[in-house]
Amino acid sequence: MLRGGAREAAPRMRDRVDRWRGWYKTAEWRQLRWSVLVDALFTCRRCGHIGTGPDLVADHITPHRGDRDLFYDRANLQCLCKPCHDGAKQREERRGQP
Repeated sequence: MLRGGAREAAPRMRDRVDRWRGWYKTAEWRQLRWSVLVDALFTCRRCGHIGTGPDLVADHITPHRGDRDLFYDRANLQCLCKPCHDGAKQREERRGQP
């Protein structure tokens, strides 16, 4: 259970997270994501898996943490397969590595 100031901070944090989650549904993001996959020839930068699109992710090299400019920064994106993105990359981010 949240206490005192933490109770007030939780809704603000949730609003911030919810706001950037919506960016993934924009036409701007879909176009940017596709350009990342095409430029990478649908090849995972980590393991070399060649995918078809749905099994690939336009990954933020440096986590954007709600920064809109960093979210849409093409130079901050790379093509990863879902297993590389959801496994090793997420573990690295949790440890504080880019």
